[in-house]
Amino acid sequence: MDRWQAVEAIFPHVMELRRSFHRHPELAFEEVETARMVMAELRRLGVPYEYTGPGGGVVGHIVGDDEGPVVALRAEMDALPAEEKTDLPFASENRGRMHACGHDAHMAMLLGAAALLKTDPPPGEVRVVFQPAEEQGGGARVILDSGALAGVQAIFGGHVTHHHATGEIMVKDGIVTAQSDIFHVRITGSGGHGARPHEATDAVVILGMLITALQTLVSRSANPLHPTVVTVGRAAAGSAANVIAEDGEMEGTIRTTDREVRSHVLEGLRRMAGAMAELHGARIDLDLEEGYPPLVNTPRETSIARRAALTVVGQQATFEDEHPTLGAEDFSYYLEQVPGAYVRFGALRKGDTPKALHSPEFSVDEEVLKYGALWFEEVARETMRDLRGKA
Repeated sequence: MDRWQAVEAIFPHVMELRRSFHRHPELAFEEVETARMVMAELRRLGVPYEYTGPGGGVVGHIVGDDEGPVVALRAEMDALPAEEKTDLPFASENRGRMHACGHDAHMAMLLGAAALLKTDPPPGEVRVVFQPAEEQGGGARVILDSGALAGVQAIFGGHVTHHHATGEIMVKDGIVTAQSDIFHVRITGSGGHGARPHEATDAVVILGMLITALQTLVSRSANPLHPTVVTVGRAAAGSAANVIAEDGEMEGTIRTTDREVRSHVLEGLRRMAGAMAELHGARIDLDLEEGYPPLVNTPRETSIARRAALTVVGQQATFEDEHPTLGAEDFSYYLEQVPGAYVRFGALRKGDTPKALHSPEFSVDEEVLKYGALWFEEVARETMRDLRGKA
């Protein structure tokens, strides 16, 4: 049986796995039922696994040779806090929770790959990693802290996207996603009557001026050759139309792809907050929360990932993304310790309208499950061949 016959044979089951995950989404570090479903499938396949309990991950072991290379493949288990609007017959049954980022598809793909690999284990060990809390909380660190990647020589992951059609796979050298940081600003002025502004220090005016000033962090502080974004996502001040606000606050995100640019932007934010406080005689407290580091594919593993994509979909459907996305991804934590690569799977059916990730209307063309399962299987086998050749 060739690889396409093999994946077609398991596709109905893989599709049902995806739909089961989709019906029962759980938020970060709450993936108890999701982990139970993953473990049930691994038991059905005869794949031994470890589970570290609620808030932890599930790691399966497919061993063909105890002395061979060790390769890890990763999928995420968590969903998002969103009310689904897809009208799918298998829509979320958990109110206010939805797999709006495709993690249901990723888990199904990886379980499909596990089925293919278990039938004919490669000469080494493949660890299938189902991690918690990618969306919030950096669940990759839970996997790393558990020691589940001890001895792993390469790790691979991927993500569905509507930016490309089903059957296309994108592989990129170097930076794939950005560094993410979050800032929180609290302004303390002095309130007063709207008719007597000279007796107050208006937090609304300070807030507005700071929001406007922040836009120059990208246009004047960041090297234009390195993609950078500063977004104010929330701002609040005031309680009534005729009251000058005493307090104001805002928070936002900074996305950078270069360490020096990040340093300039963060320093600029601190400088602006201090100057604005001095200018208006107010107090401004700034808190910075470091987010996920940039995800940087390593060269050898990127080449392996590309060869696997070529094997699965051919030259005409293998793409090189020109620019990194400014989204963030905690797969980056793995790549700080283990060589690896992260790809994207086109998941848009011909004729469908693209939907953004995290949209309550997001779903995938389920045909992508075949391509994802085959790529995960092939990248594991190709890595084994490459590492054995290196030895």
